[in-house]
Amino acid sequence: MYPFLKEDIFKLISECADELGLEAYVIGGYVRDVLLKRPTKDIDVVAIGKGIDLAKQLHKKLSNEAHISIFKNYGTAQVKYKDLEIEFVGARKESYSHDSRNPIVEDGTLQDDQNRRDFTINALAIGLSKNNYGKLLDPFNGVQDLENKIIRTPLEPEITYSDDPLRMMRAIRFSTQLNFTIEQNSLDAISKQKERIAIISKERISDELNKIILAQTPSDGFKLLFDTGLLHLIFPEMVKLQGTETINGLSHKDNFYHTLEVLDNVAKKSNDIWLRWAAILHDIAKPATKRFEEGHGFTFHGHEDKGARMVPKIFTNLKLPLNEKMKFVQKLVLLHLRPIVLAKTEITDSAVRRVLFEAGDDVEDLMALCEADITTKNPNKVKRYLQNFELVRKKMVEIEEKDKVRNWQPPVSGEEIMQLFNLAPGREVGILKNALREAILDGVIPNDHEAAKQFLVEKHKNL
Repeated sequence: MYPFLKEDIFKLISECADELGLEAYVIGGYVRDVLLKRPTKDIDVVAIGKGIDLAKQLHKKLSNEAHISIFKNYGTAQVKYKDLEIEFVGARKESYSHDSRNPIVEDGTLQDDQNRRDFTINALAIGLSKNNYGKLLDPFNGVQDLENKIIRTPLEPEITYSDDPLRMMRAIRFSTQLNFTIEQNSLDAISKQKERIAIISKERISDELNKIILAQTPSDGFKLLFDTGLLHLIFPEMVKLQGTETINGLSHKDNFYHTLEVLDNVAKKSNDIWLRWAAILHDIAKPATKRFEEGHGFTFHGHEDKGARMVPKIFTNLKLPLNEKMKFVQKLVLLHLRPIVLAKTEITDSAVRRVLFEAGDDVEDLMALCEADITTKNPNKVKRYLQNFELVRKKMVEIEEKDKVRNWQPPVSGEEIMQLFNLAPGREVGILKNALREAILDGVIPNDHEAAKQFLVEKHKNL
């Protein structure tokens, strides 16, 4: 007997199934994760018959402690109980047309339901009815694939992927999340069927891509996406980073694999998906800005500025949110060289003020990205960079304590400037505000009200 079956919720589902005369099974991801000893709160229950009826019966028993949502069009229902989400569905048989991943669905047997599952490790079922409580049904040797850490389709992989091309992304996602290997026939089939991804919505593709990005070592997933050709179709801008070039014996590094190293470095420190996206996009404009300078080598001048301008289009194409999350990524792409330049040169108060002013509350994330950007294999260089970054951090603390420029607000507002000099809103007010900001950031005057007023009086005289 599996320990989880002793929990009250499974005993209740079993009671409900018997009362309705239904066979019921816990199936798919929950069984997989239990066997892998991974924490999970999402339970999928399949009934031979009406899954919605079983959900209603359970909800009745749990009464006020649970919430039920019914999706009649899909023949499914969800019961939320404490921290659990329990999905109910009737066993189904599916058939597909070539131009859609939405199948024609009809009632089926448990075997039909297991046949339609994406991978052997997701086709495992455990009986919940009185006559089969705790019995494991494993028609495709999914338990053996779990033990061998293999991702494999239950049926012919090319048909499985052609029917629902999102399964190609899911194969790579599970491989990345679980650190499993995709069985060779299943992997080859992804390359053969990759063009079918065109029928999948961008939202679903990005959902799987984000799960890959949130894995412990996201580079594993990106390498699989690249090697199968899927990345070329879903994210061509990233593919352009791949490759090196040599002219007159001078080369540049492969920016695709460098980006993956930076992404993995960020992943070791943070689970923030948008910081991880900043790592993915920090050098995205290098192909567009690449130039060769005789005697010097390859340059990528302005790639941070062009990269920041590319971010909204990439987010739009991938159906990612065009809100403050996108602006955060854009800001980090734009600023990612600033701390690196600071760490290479003598650290001036003015340069530190500007970074604090422009990064605001995101300065720690910016520093994390910059530290992740050190991918040199020379340990002495790594040590030197990290020591210099530590100096930059200390300088930032000192400057912020003294000058308060992080999330800076001008000590004299635009309204006060207009009152002081009897000005209407317009160009003159803008000139004075900009001059005040530059004077404070350059350390010409301290960041306080009186000094700012005196500066503005002098500046206004010279306008």
